[in-house]
Amino acid sequence: MNYGLKLLTGLIISTLPGLAFAQGGQYNLSGKVAPLPASAKAYLYYESSGTAKTDSTLIKDGSFSFSGNVKEPGSSYLIINPKGMGIRQRNLQSLTLYLEPGKITITSPDSLPNAKIAGGVINKDNESLQKLLKPVKDKMDILNKEYAEAAPEKKKSDEFVKSLQARYAVLEDEQKVIQKAFIKSHPSSALSLFTVKEIAGAVPDVSQIEPLFNSLSASVRASAAGKAYAEELIKLKTVAVGAMAPEFSLPDTLGKQVSLRDFRGKYVLIDFWASWCGPCRAENPNVVKAFNAYKSKGFEILGVSLDQPNAKDRWMKAIHDDGLTWTQLSDLKGWKSEAAALYSVRAIPQNFLVDPSGKIVATNVRGEELEKTLSKLLGKI
Repeated sequence: MNYGLKLLTGLIISTLPGLAFAQGGQYNLSGKVAPLPASAKAYLYYESSGTAKTDSTLIKDGSFSFSGNVKEPGSSYLIINPKGMGIRQRNLQSLTLYLEPGKITITSPDSLPNAKIAGGVINKDNESLQKLLKPVKDKMDILNKEYAEAAPEKKKSDEFVKSLQARYAVLEDEQKVIQKAFIKSHPSSALSLFTVKEIAGAVPDVSQIEPLFNSLSASVRASAAGKAYAEELIKLKTVAVGAMAPEFSLPDTLGKQVSLRDFRGKYVLIDFWASWCGPCRAENPNVVKAFNAYKSKGFEILGVSLDQPNAKDRWMKAIHDDGLTWTQLSDLKGWKSEAAALYSVRAIPQNFLVDPSGKIVATNVRGEELEKTLSKLLGKI
């Protein structure tokens, strides 16, 4: 899996990418790669009924196979570890493919990234899309390599990181142009629904994603996965800019219930984070700076932590260590947080800026953008 520059976009995500649609059934996946050590294993990482699963098998003379049933085709990762020690290691061979009913074969003269996938309508469509995306992805790989090979001191440089992020963002925009063109030319492809979800990312902008979804054929939108995503878009509209922020109540650090309505009459930033979330902790200094600059103008922050059960001590320590002096709430349910579910939060850090009337006026404003937004709303300091 790619653990490079992409992680610098600063999100911790709760689930796998969404599933594409089609009929379910049995799949038979076989692979052939260059010979590997006897300890080598192949791993198949996928999602079934909303739960992430990992299957594994030994690789013998470069050959391996998997079989099973899927309720509907979906994206998966095929990963090879020469030492057979699982998938939680860096620099492992990996390949993205679709599990769909029928026979699927993976063949490569050497490593997985160079493998050819045969079998399945979705995999065939994906092969066409990946060919179109290859020039952009090659450029992304170069940026990832530049970051990976940079000296530790250079990686700590805000100027260096921001420069790479800006260059990466340009490539992401190029990628989206290609993906949108594919969706337009393949409205009846199951892959197009998955591509819509990929463009949406973990923090979708419903105003941009809904038109893309509506451009899909009626058969795709009427599929089980299409209907499910339509419902998700409806839910996202309830927390989009212009919507009234859903009310919630959670215990603070002392166990006292605090409600969003208690902050009516002020601008309040609902800030979803967690003590275990590296990108959240990296963003906290920016939030502290904004709070200190604008609190005298009636600006408040309501921190909502997705810390796990029995992790209150770590939550409290993070609050102290990061100097978070505003109201902090958590039901200590992790990703099952009631507030997170209400706001469709599937990645953190994530925030919602609410005006004095209770209306959402901005979402996911971070870093310098947060201060610029507050300056427009509350006046320059």
